[in-house]
Amino acid sequence: MILSIIKNFIKKRFDYWFDEYHNNSRFGLKGKLIVEKTSAIQKITIIESLLYGKSLLLNNCWMTAELQEKQYHECLVHPALTSSEEIEKILIIGGGDGGTAKQCLFYKEVQRIDLVEIDNLVIKLSKKYLPSIGGKAWFDKRLHIKIEDGCKWVENCQDNSYDIVIIDGSDPIGAAEGLFNKIFLQNCSRILKDGGIFAMQSESPERFEKVHIETLKLIRTIFKYADPLYGHVSIYPSGYWSWIFGAKDTRRYNKPKEKRVKEISKFCEVWSPRWQNAAFNLITASLEKKINQ
Repeated sequence: MILSIIKNFIKKRFDYWFDEYHNNSRFGLKGKLIVEKTSAIQKITIIESLLYGKSLLLNNCWMTAELQEKQYHECLVHPALTSSEEIEKILIIGGGDGGTAKQCLFYKEVQRIDLVEIDNLVIKLSKKYLPSIGGKAWFDKRLHIKIEDGCKWVENCQDNSYDIVIIDGSDPIGAAEGLFNKIFLQNCSRILKDGGIFAMQSESPERFEKVHIETLKLIRTIFKYADPLYGHVSIYPSGYWSWIFGAKDTRRYNKPKEKRVKEISKFCEVWSPRWQNAAFNLITASLEKKINQ
């Protein structure tokens, strides 16, 4: 106990390395500890990093950072929202830092977002210490926060409930493990309206290759059309990251609507139709062969 107190004192007073360890590698940022809490579900750590500003870790794994969040959130949101037939009603599973909701709420067509987050403490600490990531989303009347298990939420939803379903979860361990299984994804398809789009983060194709490939193959058995998009998020293991988009009727997720593109382009630092077109084709030969086996 005493050693823990001393260690946290040092972390708050002096620059210190905060690392995520994975498979004989580590990915770290240097900075000072702001707050560390343990909820009933997980350990939540927020630091002030020297490189990327305030940054969030869950169970010692990097989730987001002030100067990196757009590299993740824009890639998850805009291929879906610029392309879906309708975007009035959106479901976000996870997303307790507020970044995904913020990107969605840039669209005037959006009328309601149900954000289902299992851990209220993530939202509470993000609001207090990471206000720039969620921005004005937390005060938008269109956002409805539900502190519930996302798997149970989709199980209890009626068919064809949402225009967009977004899974913004952490790695498939602990509380987020259920977000990568077949029953959950089948329910996501069931509650998605025709003409809608499903989107989820799907790990690093380099550090989590097996999970990425298995997730893509599974989604392709549930949605008639599903494709991976690849990008770069420096704080995540390897920096090489992926997202998967699915639809029932056509590959509509790679056909952005011009009116929506004009509406949200002024807010974007990473996403654009040109970037998206390249990102859907940014796949190595070896990875493509493994996916198609």
